Amino acid sequence: MSGVGWVAMATRPAHVRSLDHLVLTVGDLRATVDFYTRVLGMEERTFSGRTALRFGDEKINLHEAGNEFEPKALRPTPGSGDLCFVVGGPIEDVVAALTDAGVTIEEGPVDRTGALGPMRSVYLRDPDRNLVELAVYPL
Repeated sequence: MSGVGWVAMATRPAHVRSLDHLVLTVGDLRATVDFYTRVLGMEERTFSGRTALRFGDEKINLHEAGNEFEPKALRPTPGSGDLCFVVGGPIEDVVAALTDAGVTIEEGPVDRTGALGPMRSVYLRDPDRNLVELAVYPL
């Protein structure tokens, strides 16, 4: 291409600043909402006929399997999620709260490395068997 009259445009990749939301495909919408609100303290939100779970500045949009919203993941599948949430500590209090709620701890407390460095975590499963990690960063 001739350079006459053509100005090269500088391209800049999109730089991700934060996570706004993610989508979980679930088998039973009500069971999922109950678990995340009752056990993890998230808030149920509805918008445009859809259901979401809100916490902090983020949310999880819920798609019920077989009734997903478009556009959607190529293979939306209940139980395919692996999520990590930062919670208030100490981790022993997290374990006690989960035990009181009747939640089985699959692993932990264990030492892990998160986005901000060392943390202590416990692992559990939600109603669809998604792996849920609850992590506490040291003060």
